[in-house]
Amino acid sequence: MIELDATDRKILRILAKDATQSASAIGRRLDMSQPAVWRRIKRLQESGVIAGRRLRLDADKLGFGVTVFLGVKLARKGQVSLEDFERAVGAIPEVQTVEHVLGLYDYRLRVVARDLSDFERVLRRRIMTLPGAGDVEANVLLSEERRPGPIG
Repeated sequence: MIELDATDRKILRILAKDATQSASAIGRRLDMSQPAVWRRIKRLQESGVIAGRRLRLDADKLGFGVTVFLGVKLARKGQVSLEDFERAVGAIPEVQTVEHVLGLYDYRLRVVARDLSDFERVLRRRIMTLPGAGDVEANVLLSEERRPGPIG
Protein backbone atom coordinates (compact mmCIF):
# COMPACT_ATOMS: atom_id res chain seq x y z
CA MET A 1 0.00 0.00 0.00
CA ILE A 2 1.27 3.48 -0.87
CA GLU A 3 1.28 6.51 1.41
CA LEU A 4 -0.95 9.29 0.06
CA ASP A 5 -0.49 12.87 1.19
CA ALA A 6 -2.98 15.73 0.82
CA THR A 7 -1.57 16.71 -2.59
CA ASP A 8 -1.91 13.15 -3.92
CA ARG A 9 -5.53 13.13 -2.77
CA LYS A 10 -6.22 16.46 -4.47
CA ILE A 11 -4.74 15.14 -7.72
CA LEU A 12 -6.85 11.99 -7.47
CA ARG A 13 -10.03 14.03 -6.85
CA ILE A 14 -9.33 16.16 -9.92
CA LEU A 15 -8.62 13.11 -12.10
CA ALA A 16 -11.68 11.26 -10.74
CA LYS A 17 -13.89 14.11 -11.95
CA ASP A 18 -12.14 14.48 -15.31
CA ALA A 19 -9.37 12.05 -16.23
CA THR A 20 -8.54 14.08 -19.35
CA GLN A 21 -6.94 16.84 -17.25
CA SER A 22 -3.30 17.37 -18.19
CA ALA A 23 -0.54 17.54 -15.59
CA SER A 24 -0.10 21.17 -16.62
CA ALA A 25 -3.78 22.02 -15.97
CA ILE A 26 -3.72 20.19 -12.63
CA GLY A 27 -0.51 22.02 -11.71
CA ARG A 28 -2.16 25.38 -12.39
CA ARG A 29 -5.09 24.44 -10.14
CA LEU A 30 -2.80 23.30 -7.31
CA ASP A 31 -0.07 25.91 -7.81
CA MET A 32 2.48 23.22 -8.72
CA SER A 33 4.79 22.73 -11.65
CA GLN A 34 3.78 20.40 -14.47
CA PRO A 35 6.79 18.07 -13.88
CA ALA A 36 5.96 17.74 -10.16
CA VAL A 37 2.36 16.80 -10.94
CA TRP A 38 3.46 14.42 -13.70
CA ARG A 39 5.88 12.63 -11.30
CA ARG A 40 3.11 12.20 -8.73
CA ILE A 41 0.66 10.86 -11.33
CA LYS A 42 3.32 8.46 -12.64
CA ARG A 43 4.00 7.24 -9.07
CA LEU A 44 0.27 6.73 -8.49
CA GLN A 45 -0.01 4.76 -11.75
CA GLU A 46 3.06 2.61 -11.05
CA SER A 47 1.82 1.77 -7.55
CA GLY A 48 -1.58 0.73 -8.94
CA VAL A 49 -3.58 3.47 -7.18
CA ILE A 50 -4.54 4.74 -10.63
CA ALA A 51 -5.55 1.50 -12.34
CA GLY A 52 -6.56 3.05 -15.65
CA ARG A 53 -8.78 5.65 -17.20
CA ARG A 54 -12.28 4.88 -18.39
CA LEU A 55 -14.52 6.42 -20.95
CA ARG A 56 -18.03 6.99 -19.55
CA LEU A 57 -20.72 6.94 -22.20
CA ASP A 58 -24.11 8.60 -21.84
CA ALA A 59 -26.58 5.70 -22.16
CA ASP A 60 -29.54 8.04 -22.79
CA LYS A 61 -27.81 9.73 -25.71
CA LEU A 62 -26.97 6.31 -27.13
CA GLY A 63 -30.65 5.38 -27.06
CA PHE A 64 -30.65 3.30 -23.87
CA GLY A 65 -33.31 4.94 -21.71
CA VAL A 66 -33.64 2.20 -19.09
CA THR A 67 -31.07 0.79 -16.68
CA VAL A 68 -32.00 -2.22 -14.58
CA PHE A 69 -30.06 -3.92 -11.81
CA LEU A 70 -30.71 -7.65 -11.75
CA GLY A 71 -30.05 -9.98 -8.87
CA VAL A 72 -29.53 -13.47 -10.33
CA LYS A 73 -29.53 -16.61 -8.21
CA LEU A 74 -28.06 -19.67 -9.87
CA ALA A 75 -30.56 -22.52 -10.03
CA ARG A 76 -28.18 -25.43 -9.66
CA LYS A 77 -24.94 -24.55 -7.94
CA GLY A 78 -22.33 -27.12 -8.74
CA GLN A 79 -24.07 -28.27 -11.94
CA VAL A 80 -23.00 -25.19 -13.85
CA SER A 81 -19.64 -23.55 -13.32
CA LEU A 82 -19.42 -19.92 -12.35
CA GLU A 83 -17.03 -19.41 -15.25
CA ASP A 84 -19.62 -20.75 -17.74
CA PHE A 85 -22.27 -18.40 -16.37
CA GLU A 86 -19.89 -15.42 -16.33
CA ARG A 87 -18.69 -16.13 -19.88
CA ALA A 88 -22.27 -16.43 -21.18
CA VAL A 89 -23.57 -13.33 -19.41
CA GLY A 90 -20.48 -11.37 -20.48
CA ALA A 91 -21.37 -12.02 -24.13
CA ILE A 92 -24.68 -10.14 -23.80
CA PRO A 93 -24.05 -6.59 -25.03
CA GLU A 94 -26.81 -5.05 -22.90
CA VAL A 95 -25.13 -6.32 -19.72
CA GLN A 96 -22.78 -3.54 -18.63
CA THR A 97 -21.39 -5.03 -15.43
CA VAL A 98 -21.30 -8.48 -13.86
CA GLU A 99 -20.61 -8.64 -10.13
CA HIS A 100 -20.28 -11.91 -8.20
CA VAL A 101 -21.76 -11.08 -4.79
CA LEU A 102 -22.45 -12.64 -1.43
CA GLY A 103 -26.03 -12.60 -0.19
CA LEU A 104 -29.50 -13.50 -1.43
CA TYR A 105 -28.32 -13.52 -5.07
CA ASP A 106 -25.15 -14.88 -6.61
CA TYR A 107 -24.73 -12.14 -9.22
CA ARG A 108 -25.66 -8.50 -9.68
CA LEU A 109 -25.95 -7.33 -13.27
CA ARG A 110 -26.32 -3.82 -14.65
CA VAL A 111 -28.40 -4.05 -17.82
CA VAL A 112 -29.27 -1.25 -20.25
CA ALA A 113 -32.15 -1.31 -22.74
CA ARG A 114 -33.97 1.09 -25.04
CA ASP A 115 -37.18 0.87 -22.99
CA LEU A 116 -39.00 -1.58 -20.70
CA SER A 117 -40.27 -3.76 -23.55
CA ASP A 118 -36.72 -4.02 -24.89
CA PHE A 119 -35.55 -4.95 -21.39
CA GLU A 120 -38.24 -7.64 -21.22
CA ARG A 121 -36.95 -9.08 -24.50
CA VAL A 122 -33.35 -9.12 -23.17
CA LEU A 123 -34.52 -10.72 -19.93
CA ARG A 124 -36.62 -13.46 -21.56
CA ARG A 125 -34.44 -14.30 -24.56
CA ARG A 126 -30.95 -13.75 -23.23
CA ILE A 127 -30.67 -13.67 -19.46
CA MET A 128 -33.24 -16.31 -18.47
CA THR A 129 -31.73 -18.73 -21.00
CA LEU A 130 -28.24 -18.50 -19.46
CA PRO A 131 -26.72 -21.71 -18.09
CA GLY A 132 -27.77 -22.04 -14.48
CA ALA A 133 -29.96 -18.91 -14.33
CA GLY A 134 -32.59 -19.29 -11.61
CA ASP A 135 -34.42 -16.65 -9.60
CA VAL A 136 -34.11 -13.07 -10.81
CA GLU A 137 -35.00 -9.80 -9.11
CA ALA A 138 -35.12 -6.58 -11.15
CA ASN A 139 -34.66 -3.05 -9.84
CA VAL A 140 -35.16 -0.21 -12.34
CA LEU A 141 -32.80 2.74 -11.91
CA LEU A 142 -34.73 5.97 -11.36
CA SER A 143 -31.81 8.36 -10.87
CA GLU A 144 -28.10 8.16 -10.21
CA GLU A 145 -25.59 10.36 -8.41
CA ARG A 146 -22.04 9.94 -9.72
CA ARG A 147 -19.37 10.13 -7.06
CA PRO A 148 -15.64 10.21 -7.71
CA GLY A 149 -14.78 7.40 -5.29
CA PRO A 150 -13.21 6.76 -1.89
CA ILE A 151 -10.54 9.47 -1.78
CA GLY A 152 -10.11 10.74 1.75
